[in-house]
Amino acid sequence: MGDKDLIAQQEARDAVEAAHRAFQTIARFDQAKIDAICEAMAKVALAESARLGLLAHEETGFGKADDKREKNRFAAEDVWNYFRTLKTVGVVADNGSVVEIASPRGVVAAIIPSTNPTSTAIFKIIISIKSRNTIVLSPHPSAARCIAETTRVMREAGIANGLPPEAIYCIQNSTIEATETLMKHKRTAVILATGGIGLVRAAYSSGKPAFGVGPGNVPCFIERTANAAKAVSDILTGTCFDNGTICASEQSVVVDAPLEAEVREQFKQQGGHFLNPAEAEAVAKVLLTPQRTLNAGIVGKSAEYIANLAGVTIPSGTRCLLADCAGVGRDYPWSIEKLSPTLAFFVVDGIEQGADRCYEILQFGGMGHTAGMHTQNRDAAIAYGAKMPASRVVINSPTTHGAIGFSTDLPPSMTLGCGSWGGNVTSDNVSPIHLMDIKRVAWETKPVGAERPKVKAAAAQPTATPSVMTQKPKPNRDQIAAIVDQFLSKKIADTPLPDPPQPAAQPDASPVKTIIHELRPQSLTENGTNHTPMDFVSETDVRAAIEKGEKIYITPKTILTPSARDLGNEKDIFASA
Repeated sequence: MGDKDLIAQQEARDAVEAAHRAFQTIARFDQAKIDAICEAMAKVALAESARLGLLAHEETGFGKADDKREKNRFAAEDVWNYFRTLKTVGVVADNGSVVEIASPRGVVAAIIPSTNPTSTAIFKIIISIKSRNTIVLSPHPSAARCIAETTRVMREAGIANGLPPEAIYCIQNSTIEATETLMKHKRTAVILATGGIGLVRAAYSSGKPAFGVGPGNVPCFIERTANAAKAVSDILTGTCFDNGTICASEQSVVVDAPLEAEVREQFKQQGGHFLNPAEAEAVAKVLLTPQRTLNAGIVGKSAEYIANLAGVTIPSGTRCLLADCAGVGRDYPWSIEKLSPTLAFFVVDGIEQGADRCYEILQFGGMGHTAGMHTQNRDAAIAYGAKMPASRVVINSPTTHGAIGFSTDLPPSMTLGCGSWGGNVTSDNVSPIHLMDIKRVAWETKPVGAERPKVKAAAAQPTATPSVMTQKPKPNRDQIAAIVDQFLSKKIADTPLPDPPQPAAQPDASPVKTIIHELRPQSLTENGTNHTPMDFVSETDVRAAIEKGEKIYITPKTILTPSARDLGNEKDIFASA
């Protein structure tokens, strides 16, 4: 390991230790002080949003400076206004019998990407301090300067309002080793990981609680009842915003057949350009690397830049490149997440085919993230949403803006969980709520051992369930196991196996006889001794075998009660053929 890596690792250790010391102070702040600090930081970030957006664009080469300004504004203004009144100190809820008390977690390790560097830094600093945590930022090396500057201006505003200086820190020696050290440090309490899939996996394998996000590859289905002009306008707005660097931006358009011609015409009128097969193949070669992965050189670039790179001539003013795509997967480069104003174009017939195609696109590279749909049929939208393995299904709005809560009522966020579909711990839009532990002080409402009044179900509502307050005391696990054993023992005993039917001309070929023969216990031979396997085993049978020092012989068809299985496995009682 080189000197730079060692220096970076030591910097990360020192930063976490310092942030932990600052945490001891900030954890005792009251709500008014925390809110005043966040207010000052949000205010300065808003004032600096244009300058920071320009810095990000110039340093990374991604996107558009003005769009980055808008993302910074969103993170500084919309996010803060949404969570401004959120209680994060002391009692945060009280329903009389349960009182909820918020506790901060500690040091937040914040991994910041190059695609949305300044806006993500603003967002993570605000939600961390709002929830009374401290934060250490690990910037992507290609965006280190703009992230450091964002951190500086917000940190200084916080310090001026009483924030401990070590509560916010941006690592200057940005390396993979420094990031790993930050995530695994014993003082790190939680990780906010935004970046590539490898980084997110590293966060989850660090042994720390982690909120990671996955890739998008967002499909958008234009259903036959949609307003075609608005649908196309929204899709172009989403995929062209900051040249597609937000992971929730549209990557594929799936069009219902009756609207195909109108949608194609709307794309042409609104700045989309359909490539012919030869042109689409030429662009496909620059979309991917020889290893069939996304070419980082086209991420966040304009349609004109990508076309020139591929040697393709396009009309002046083209906002987005489109290509008809015959399938999804490694053999269809246009079907990947491209993070640029480039759209795959699919045609389907009906909502079922549309949902199936969108599912396929998500499965290829965007499980759990976001899907979009344009329709005037609310029931169709809900049915589509039910089929999508996506945490956010945005209806009649750009998915870029809808998923982050810009154009929808979703919580505003720059960190979008992908749920278990994407290997994430949450499917939420991450917020200050996720950076708090909630303690619950609970009073007795159902005295132990007290007689419960009997409730007779109303005749008109035979399926009604008694309320929790009127239910009988729940039996413990042993009681439940005994009841199950007793019931199943009686059930097995009272259910004799039917005799096999009389054989016809070919008795051995009778499927009925074969099935019944399989149901009857067969003798097992072990060390010259015949053992008949049991068809049902209860806990009583297991205890009797333990006392006698015998084995219980079973087959895959043997029915074991839960308590019998647990005790038998513990005492190694079972033997099989």
